Amino acid sequence: MPSLRTEVTEITTGLAMLGLGDLDWALAARPTEIHGVSDAIWDKLTEARAAGDHDADFHRAWDNGLAFLRATDALRSRVPARIEWKGPDKLPLQSDVPADLRVDRVYLVSCKYLSKVLHNLAPAGLFDGGLSGPVAKAGDWFAAVAPAELQRYYAASRAELETSGVAGAAELAHVPEMVGELARGGRDLLKAAFKRITPESVTEPYAAFVRAVAERSADRWAANLGDRAEKERLLWRLLRLGGAPYFVLGASSATAPPMRLRIDTAWDWQQRYRLKAFEVWPEPAGQAVVRWQASVVDREAGADVTVRGHVEVRWSHGRFSGNPEAKVYLDTPHAEVPGYHPLVPGEV
Repeated sequence: MPSLRTEVTEITTGLAMLGLGDLDWALAARPTEIHGVSDAIWDKLTEARAAGDHDADFHRAWDNGLAFLRATDALRSRVPARIEWKGPDKLPLQSDVPADLRVDRVYLVSCKYLSKVLHNLAPAGLFDGGLSGPVAKAGDWFAAVAPAELQRYYAASRAELETSGVAGAAELAHVPEMVGELARGGRDLLKAAFKRITPESVTEPYAAFVRAVAERSADRWAANLGDRAEKERLLWRLLRLGGAPYFVLGASSATAPPMRLRIDTAWDWQQRYRLKAFEVWPEPAGQAVVRWQASVVDREAGADVTVRGHVEVRWSHGRFSGNPEAKVYLDTPHAEVPGYHPLVPGEV
């Protein structure tokens, strides 16, 4: 289910597009032009507004919705007749436009606040599949790419539990000698232990494990990149360019200016831009990181543009807990990405 903060930002953005003039009046009116919002959720928003805990989110979303209403490349001050909130519904396909609102069955809007995350998926889906769709189940990615280093790090962690006194004999019975035999009870024990101890004895095995995962993940990705055309299609998928144009309304940080963008389709992108190079390389740090960088020719501006990002490869719920995941980040400011166009303000 979406968080209260998500509900506040997404629904308030849509409310503002109706040009009702006042946030509190609009919340009380519960306009019928907004579809997909139950009475229970309207009640939650009203209570959140009265409590004052989400004032900054309410006002930022309201301003973004008004900007979309007035923008010359969006609604151009034409009040929509229908705004649909997708709510907790999940995308039926991984490649679908990441829309939270659909306006007049035409405009697709993603409300993205305080996040530079582009994708969060199983590592095999990125490094082997290139975001192109389902891949054969790879199992535990860490065991697949760095089995020896994973076992060594696990053995050091198990030994630390035994010598530090954090876990007793009964608890250690849940922590087998081989990491592949680790079950839920042992995973929970290790996860809790890492919150209480910072064992120096596992520093070097952990660093070797992180380095191996970063290097071999980068190698797998590089081996599957293909030719220039395939790399260009990968970049479109990374940047979430699809078959339909859409808009992003939000903010990249609590202090940054509003993020109001029109996102090209892949066809639009190809008319103006051309990929020169796409590179990936490992950067082991506190966890396994793979950097990616695209060099792009902007034909219209007559200049080269560089887009950068990184992938964090980590356990989804703490060390030895949850399946490994690949979290793809965009490091280049959104407004500087080829294919991401700041909205042109309209008349107030």
